[in-house]
Amino acid sequence: QVQLVESGGDLVQPGGSLRLSCSTSGFRFSSYWMYWLRQAPGKELEWVATIDRGGDPTFYADSVKGRFTISRDNAKDTLYLQMSGLTSEDTARYYCAKDQQILFRTSYDQPRSQGTQVTVSS
Repeated sequence: QVQLVESGGDLVQPGGSLRLSCSTSGFRFSSYWMYWLRQAPGKELEWVATIDRGGDPTFYADSVKGRFTISRDNAKDTLYLQMSGLTSEDTARYYCAKDQQILFRTSYDQPRSQGTQVTVSS
């Protein structure tokens, strides 16, 4: 059974930093492209970042490029999102997701996990 558990969300001031983690189980983590997504109140699910199976290459939404870094530890089956320069526009619930297919980059599974809340406010 595929399980993805996000953590690390918090209330942070504008300009601050956070690192999100996604612990996974139930699938061969190292064989899947992985994604971070987010959903702000009243808005649709938004893609944030993608990472290849080995950690490179990575891809980012324009809104987070240069501020966020996606990474992974295949030995720990864990995905990370390092966020800096946070603004109120980054306030959202963040989800991790795996690709729908093993080995290839196609599209992400729709999140079914609880996600982790990031709130940027002074």
